[in-house]
Amino acid sequence: MALIAPGAFLWLTFEEQSLYGAPMAACAMWFGIVAALMLCFATAISYAELSKLYPGAGSSYLYAEQAFLSKSKAFKFARIAKFVVGWASHLYYWVYPGCMVGVTAIFCGYMANQFMPGTFSSAINSPLLMFMVCVVFALGVGWIASRGVNGSTAVSVAINVIQISALIVFSVIAISYRVQHPQGSVGWHLSNGTPVQYNVDQVNQVDANNKPVQDSWADSTPKVDDKGQPIYKTQDRQVTADDLKKPEIAALGLAVGDPYPVFKKDASGKLVPDPFTVSYLPSDAVTGSGTAKDPTTFNFHPNALSVISPHGPSNLLVQACVAILILVGFESVTAMGAEAKNPTKDVPKAVILSLVIQGAICYLFEYFAANYLLHNAYTYSNAGASAAPIGDLMLLTGTWLFGSVKAGTWFMWIQALTVFLALIGTTLACINTGARVTYAMGRDKEVGELFGHIHNKSGAPVKGIWILTILSIFIGMATASMYLGGATVTALDPSYNNIWYKFGVFSPAAYAGSANSLLIVTLVSNFGTFLLYMMTCVVAIVAFREHHTFHGFKHFVVPVFGLLANLACMIFYIVGPKFVAGMSPKEPYIALGIAAVFGIWGLIHFVTHSKKKEKPIFVETAATA
Repeated sequence: MALIAPGAFLWLTFEEQSLYGAPMAACAMWFGIVAALMLCFATAISYAELSKLYPGAGSSYLYAEQAFLSKSKAFKFARIAKFVVGWASHLYYWVYPGCMVGVTAIFCGYMANQFMPGTFSSAINSPLLMFMVCVVFALGVGWIASRGVNGSTAVSVAINVIQISALIVFSVIAISYRVQHPQGSVGWHLSNGTPVQYNVDQVNQVDANNKPVQDSWADSTPKVDDKGQPIYKTQDRQVTADDLKKPEIAALGLAVGDPYPVFKKDASGKLVPDPFTVSYLPSDAVTGSGTAKDPTTFNFHPNALSVISPHGPSNLLVQACVAILILVGFESVTAMGAEAKNPTKDVPKAVILSLVIQGAICYLFEYFAANYLLHNAYTYSNAGASAAPIGDLMLLTGTWLFGSVKAGTWFMWIQALTVFLALIGTTLACINTGARVTYAMGRDKEVGELFGHIHNKSGAPVKGIWILTILSIFIGMATASMYLGGATVTALDPSYNNIWYKFGVFSPAAYAGSANSLLIVTLVSNFGTFLLYMMTCVVAIVAFREHHTFHGFKHFVVPVFGLLANLACMIFYIVGPKFVAGMSPKEPYIALGIAAVFGIWGLIHFVTHSKKKEKPIFVETAATA
C-alpha cells in the first residue's frame, strides 16, 4: 500500500512541471526530483523509526501524541501536538485524493479526443466530460476503499506491477529514439495531433513579380500575401472531403474549399515532401533575448549531462515544490499499523523500500528518458500546453518504432490504460490513508464522532471514506476547471460546438491570464505535505530525545535536515515569485491563502471544541506511552 503510482506520475505531472515556473524552470526537472527525494528520504527515516516505537492506526497523529506523552516535561503539549499534526495532515490527505480525481478527469478528456476526434477537441478537454469522470471515478474508488484493506492491497499490487513495467518500456523506447536520431536526421513531429516526418509549411516560393514558382518546394522563409496569409502552391482546384482522407493532406490542417496544395514529385510521380530534421543545438535549446517581450525560454536539453544538471538553486526549488506530489505516499502504510501482521518489522521496511522503488529507481529513470527525448519536434512549451505530453511523446515514438501512425496510437492507448489503472491505485491509497487518519481523530473525539467508527466486517472507517469520496468529487472538478490556465491555448474550433462544450470553455486570452487550477490544488496539497513532514521530523526528535535507543544521526541529524528542507520549500512559496524570472505568483499565493484559511478554521475548531467538550488544552499529568 505504500507504493503510489511509481511510474504513472510521469504521464500525470509532466505537463505542470513543464509549465510551472516557466519559461526556464523546466530545465531542472530531473534534479528537482533528486532534491525532493532527499527531503523525502529524511522524512521517511523519521517515519520508519517512529513506526517501530508506536505501531498503530493514525500515522503522524498517533506518533505526535505518544512522543509528547512519554516525555517528562513536554507531555503537557501532547494534545496540542497531536491535534496540530492531525489537522495539518488533512490539508494533504484530504486534498490529494481530489487532486488525483481531477487529474484523472483531465487524462480522460485527452483520451476522449483520441477515441472520438470528431466529437472532442484535441486542444481543449470537454468540461462536461471531465466533471462526469470526477463523479464516476471517485465513487468507484470509494467503493473499493470501503471493502477494506485486504481488497485494496490486492488491487494495488496488481496495478503497480503493470504500470511500472509499462512506463519502463516507454523509457527505454524514448532513450532509443534520441540515440538513433542524431543531429540533422529526419524525425517525427506532430501536426494537428498526427505524427509526420515532413514540414507542413507547404507554401510557394515566389519570383520577383510575386508570381508563384511552379513545381518548386518551399525551403526558405514562407511567403505570405498582402493579408499575411501563407501562399500555398496550388492546383486549379479546391480541397475536397475525399482529399482530407489522405494523411499528407489532413496533416496540413486544411479545410474543404481551401486551395489544393501541390507537392514536389519524384520521377515516378510519388509525393516527395520536405523532410523534417531534428535539432539538439544549444542555439535552439535556449531561445529569447531575456527581455519582458522576449523572455529566455528553455526548450530542450542539448545533451544527457544537461538533463541531470541542477541549473541553479531557484529552478531546482521550483521543480522540487511540484515534484513532492509524485513522491508522497511512502508514509501511507504507517496509517495501517493496526491492520498489519508484524507492524514493527514490516511497516518501517515498507516506508523506505517504497520510496526507493518509486523515487530512486522508477522516477529518476523515467524522467531522465522523457526529458532526454525532447528536442525541436517537441519542446517544454509544447508539453506545458498539452493535456498529456507523455501521451504525445508515446504517439511519436510508437509511430517510429512500430512503423505506422495506427500502431503508434495503439501503443499510446495501451500505455494510457496502465496509467488509468495506476490512478485507481493512487487515489485508493490516498483515500484509505486520509480516512484512517481522520478515524484516529474521530476516535479521540477531536473531530466529529461520526468519523470515529469502523465497519464491523471490513474493519474500514466506511463513513469517513464516503465523506472523503464526496469531497474528492468537488475538489476534482475544481482541479479540472481551469487546467489550461496560464498556457497559450488555441481557440476552440467552431466544429466542436456540441453539448460537450456548452459551458466551461473560455477564450485563449482568458486562459492565458488565469491562474492554473491544477497547479493551485497541487500546491495546496504539497504545502500540506511539507507542513506534515516538517512536523513529523520534529516529532521524531522529541520521541527519541529521552529514549534508550537514541541514535545521533538517525534521530537528530536526519530529522533536522528533513525539517529544514521542508521549511525551505514552504518559504519558497512566498519568495519564489519574487526571485525566479517568469514565475507566476498567482498559484503559490492562492495556495497559501487556502492553507491559511484552513489553519484559522482549525484553531477556531480546537478552541471551541475544547470548551464544548470540557477538554483541557494542556495535559495535566504525565503518562507512559
